[in-house]
Amino acid sequence: MSDEWSLLSKIPAILEEQHFVRVPDHEPVVRFEFPEDLKKLVDFTLDSDEPRDQAGVEQIIKQVLQYSVRTGHANFHNQLFAGVDPYGLAGSWITDALNTSQYTFEVGPAFTLIEDALIAKCLQLFGFVEGDGILAPGGSISNMYAMVAARYRALPRVKRTGLANQPTLVAFTSEDAHYSIKKAVHWLGIGIDNLVLVRTDPGGCMIPEELEKAIGTVLASGRQPFFVNSTAGTTVLGAFDPFERIADICERHNLWLHVDSCLGGSAILSRKHSHLLAGVERADSLAWNPHKTLGAPLQCSIFLLKHKGLLHECNSANADYLFQQDKFYDVSYDTGDKSVQCGRKVDAFKIWLMFKARGDCGLAELVENAFDCAEFFTGEVRKRDGFRLVLEQIQYTNVGFWYVPKKLRVPEEQQDDAWWAKIYEVTAIIKERLVKQGSVLIGYVPRPHKKIGNFFRMVVTCHPRPTHSSMKFVIDEIERVGEML
Repeated sequence: MSDEWSLLSKIPAILEEQHFVRVPDHEPVVRFEFPEDLKKLVDFTLDSDEPRDQAGVEQIIKQVLQYSVRTGHANFHNQLFAGVDPYGLAGSWITDALNTSQYTFEVGPAFTLIEDALIAKCLQLFGFVEGDGILAPGGSISNMYAMVAARYRALPRVKRTGLANQPTLVAFTSEDAHYSIKKAVHWLGIGIDNLVLVRTDPGGCMIPEELEKAIGTVLASGRQPFFVNSTAGTTVLGAFDPFERIADICERHNLWLHVDSCLGGSAILSRKHSHLLAGVERADSLAWNPHKTLGAPLQCSIFLLKHKGLLHECNSANADYLFQQDKFYDVSYDTGDKSVQCGRKVDAFKIWLMFKARGDCGLAELVENAFDCAEFFTGEVRKRDGFRLVLEQIQYTNVGFWYVPKKLRVPEEQQDDAWWAKIYEVTAIIKERLVKQGSVLIGYVPRPHKKIGNFFRMVVTCHPRPTHSSMKFVIDEIERVGEML
């Protein structure tokens, strides 16, 4: 083995040594440095002509790790993802090492069948009796796949003629939905002005009556509604739209119903919590990101749709250097022409290996533990002095809350706009101090459309496996730092 390849055998040991595998609690989540300071600590420039020896390369790797975020730390709750499932990580390493693509059976024979089996499993999980699917590079692209399919169904000639001289299409989504829907209407030439944001209730769920009203307004304007995006697990509050009622409206108006379950789709694995997704089987399409709650390595996004053959019909370009029809095997296994991409990573192997290793029951237990810990966290916040929930009841594993330091605790009648402005500011300051200390990473968000400023968004995921003790630590740490202000 040459020296350059011998480095690979050392990487697991380096990750262990730098505490990125099975991260001990005493390690910081991050050693934060401001960008200009970090440039002084690590040489990021690429201006050397001479190669480095192996020791030098190892040193560079260790420096990068030293200032990287430990997403596998028990106190990382900053994003909708966190640590990785070890089986998924093994799958990721293997697919990167094999360095193949996913467009034809001949270059990815086993992986083509793996994606096929995974899509079949997911269609069954979400109640799509017939259908098709594909692995996409992230939920935003999965949501865009849905909009492209919906547009093609509404205006099949658009593939050849483009949008010129076509009816003006209009899409609908909730005001709490992910911003990728706004990006999709921009990228697809539909236009942000033709995206209607439907009002939500205080919990962040789309109000069906408001959707019906919005559709009526668009029809009266002479434009053509074609697509409704509903959400299973909104980014901030983890809210689930009422899918049955939204499906009724879509069927009445012949609109494509898509469910963005990139976050909340993992609830389908749990018998106890799958009721949150009741009605999604009536949708035309669905997106699910196992790289969020479930802990598959980034990225792993599954797009499903009910209409078999539509993905190929809609997206195919018939590249004759890849998709020859006179090959010596069944060319229906060449899936690349369904994709908007040419080269495509073998993302399916990561989640497929997790299903194989853990089984449905093992994955369900991981999801149920995350729910249990989120509910425990909510209960602790509810009973602790100085803490205040944004929502009294949560649907998913996101928990929104504020901490009010003792010196700012006043009677309710004195909690005016100026007082709330201080609480919003305190939230940002506590976050800053937690990051600089490296003890906890937790995000904060405002909801301006609801006239609510900054609050903490606690995200509970499956990996690293959360416990009641790790939940209490986050609360204790916020209280400790808050009282030092």
